[in-house]
Amino acid sequence: MILMYGSQREYDAMAGKGGEGPAWSAEDFGAMHEFMRAWNQELVESGEFVDAQGLTAPVHARRIRLRDGVPVVTDGPYPETEEVLAGYTIVECDGFDRATEIAARVAACPNPGGRWAEAFVDVRPIVDSGAELGF
Repeated sequence: MILMYGSQREYDAMAGKGGEGPAWSAEDFGAMHEFMRAWNQELVESGEFVDAQGLTAPVHARRIRLRDGVPVVTDGPYPETEEVLAGYTIVECDGFDRATEIAARVAACPNPGGRWAEAFVDVRPIVDSGAELGF
């Protein structure tokens, strides 16, 4: 699974709201969307694509934690973390190195003002059973 991260500030910029860094224009957003569409299409054509989804902005999220056995709900965005999961892509490929190679291509995604210079993407295998976790 390729996990892509973002912040509320980045979601605001993509929505055309200023703040830190430039607000995205419709053309900026379109270029990013076209890059992701083409990236996913290449994975479909290579037979490696399984699924991909983007997620709503952190402001639309809720976190549920157990405190003394009682669920406590917090609306996002969360002050204790800036980066949250923004979307994911699941690939079925020839191994961890190939998945890493695929994920590294996200660095070429267009964005205004080089905002993603410090962005990151995680690659994590999906387990099929508890045995893979040592159970």
